Amino acid sequence: MADALSVRVVENKADFRAFFGFPWRVHSGSPKWVPPLLSMRVELLDKEKNPAWNYMEGEYYVAWRGAQPVGTIAAFINHRHNEVHDERIGWFGAFDVLDDQEAANALFDAAGGFVRSRGYQALRGPQTFTTHEECGLLIEGFGRPVLLMPWNPPRYQRHVEEAGLVKYADMYSFAMSREMSADMKLTERLQRITQQVMKRNKITIRPINRRDMKGDFQRFRALYNDAWDRNQGFVPMNDAELDALVASLGQFLDPDFAFFASVDGELAGFVLGIPDLNQVLQKAAPRPGVPEPLTLLRAVWHWKLRPVIDTVRIPLLGVREPFRHKGVDVALYYHILEACQAHPRLQHADGGWILESNEAMMSVARNMRLKPYRTHRLYERKLV
Repeated sequence: MADALSVRVVENKADFRAFFGFPWRVHSGSPKWVPPLLSMRVELLDKEKNPAWNYMEGEYYVAWRGAQPVGTIAAFINHRHNEVHDERIGWFGAFDVLDDQEAANALFDAAGGFVRSRGYQALRGPQTFTTHEECGLLIEGFGRPVLLMPWNPPRYQRHVEEAGLVKYADMYSFAMSREMSADMKLTERLQRITQQVMKRNKITIRPINRRDMKGDFQRFRALYNDAWDRNQGFVPMNDAELDALVASLGQFLDPDFAFFASVDGELAGFVLGIPDLNQVLQKAAPRPGVPEPLTLLRAVWHWKLRPVIDTVRIPLLGVREPFRHKGVDVALYYHILEACQAHPRLQHADGGWILESNEAMMSVARNMRLKPYRTHRLYERKLV
């Protein structure tokens, strides 16, 4: 007979250790899951370190059977989201569970109870914890995840839907390989279109300035909020969040895959690609109990000395509103594709995620004859 189930708020260091380490308990047997660096997980979960908690309130929960953790969830109110979008909702994130529907139900009841107790009308997620971090439940495309994208086993969809949550929105990732590009003559087609729109609309593209990285990061900060202002669910970053994002991206940045666009001399947009360090992390295998310097030594070996990375992820492409529909996005796509092809070791590129409601970007993907290869879904449960 199974032990009785209980769900408790994380209240002390022992509870937090159980919450923090639970992904290794539930996913360590999967060849697809990529464990995060412990320091990155601390920065995500520590309410003193993650600047998003300056405008959020929430709790972490662990589901227990006897003395064994069997699931986790975070429940929180993002006050800035509610202000920007005129909603009264709460969120869940950091959801992981063993194959135990009773535990999944209890975790969502706990999260919903927290949100309802604050007077809010719906529970939405997963999101850990903003649109700038991990978003969505993986429902299609269960291969190895690329850097900074969430992964979960297929059964999670059943757990979430049987707990009474329904689809809110889907987000798509698109893939391109060197072989696909050659077969479709994509580079040649994009080059012709890019030359036309750049000439017609006075578009110029330049790479990030290696001698003025600090200045270009400031330009990136200025563009970021403007470029995403109409994305569903987007909440502008505050200065602390932008500084944290820039610091995080700085760890992974390869200047070969970062470009700025201008229209008639005015800064209009940018694109940023990052090497898929998940290929390195999968081999470095970070885990609780192993000193991070040792993990980093293994990571350097697979990153620099015996490189295994053959994929670039393109997580950020944005164009300011006055310059949309001028072909700036196409020109940026062409330049980063050309940059990827200049590195013989690189065979694949991932572009994601794109909200299904983002017609402009979905249209660009369709015009490039790309098809979604991975889908993440946001769910919602009404609490009224």
